[in-house]
Amino acid sequence: MVGCRKIVLFYSRLSKRIKNFLLSRQSREFFVFLLFFFIAGAFWLLQTLNNDFEAELTMPVRLRGVPTYIVMTSEPPPELKVRVKDKGVTLLNYTIARNFYPVNLDFNDYKDANNHIKIYAAEFEKKIRSQLNASTHLLSVHPDTLDYIYSTGKSRYVPVRLQGKVTSGRQYYIPDTLYNPDSVLVYAPAALLDTISYAYTEKFILEYISDTTTYKAAIRPVRGAKFVPNTVELTFPVDVYTEKTVEVPLIGTNFPADKILRTFPSKVKVTFRVGMSKFKDIEAESFAIRIPYEDLLRLRSDKYKVALKTAPMGVSHIRISPKEIDFLIEQVNVNAD
Repeated sequence: MVGCRKIVLFYSRLSKRIKNFLLSRQSREFFVFLLFFFIAGAFWLLQTLNNDFEAELTMPVRLRGVPTYIVMTSEPPPELKVRVKDKGVTLLNYTIARNFYPVNLDFNDYKDANNHIKIYAAEFEKKIRSQLNASTHLLSVHPDTLDYIYSTGKSRYVPVRLQGKVTSGRQYYIPDTLYNPDSVLVYAPAALLDTISYAYTEKFILEYISDTTTYKAAIRPVRGAKFVPNTVELTFPVDVYTEKTVEVPLIGTNFPADKILRTFPSKVKVTFRVGMSKFKDIEAESFAIRIPYEDLLRLRSDKYKVALKTAPMGVSHIRISPKEIDFLIEQVNVNAD
């Protein structure tokens, strides 16, 4: 109850002070000052708006009457940037009170056999001026040329190709790249369509990923062509590296019927790095070490440096032990029939 009385007393005193101030001589002088301040400001604003200024206006532009079998593969921005000069009050009216109608252009008036339409500013300036006051000076129009390229239904599918840098973290690797979709439909004039073999993504960078990652990439634009869809989803599966060792036999090739190869040892150890998902699939049979007879004839020693002839996909950092082996070419009897 005491708290309520204090609040009432406080507001009572505050209202009394405000009332005394409003009825005082100082408050009358303050309000007179404000009145003259606003009057002076209004005169200054009117004087300023009577001067000439430049401004940039935006007008939409539309190409009308495009047949359904026509696909626009390249077109300019949907708006014109119009730079004008006039009194400030007129420009203020443009900015606040006026919505401009689209500058409409008829496709049939400009189509040609080359599937390429160019419309210069001089051809549509009249439509722009019709929406401006007579006192307004048209200074420039951007773009000053409207450039449309279209296809008359010509299209084909092209495969998607990655352009970018994707790296995995330490002890990880990326075994594959999955595309969704793996090909896109491209529309273009026939001459241009024949030159497009792939749809390349925009360049991007993904570094040190350690888990399966999905990235939405845009298709790099080609002037005069339209890709559908114009984005693809890329999935980068990530696997963990591990090491494995197998024993691979040494096999002689192209030996005459009366000669055989003996190596010491007969097998070598092949150690390699492989992802966990393929660990069980990679066996000794996945590798081949062949020693051609003609290679041994060219040697001047009984030592041969072992090298892999084939290796499965997905393995890396291959090491062979021992790197060199001893060998012997043995003569055998061949029984005549």
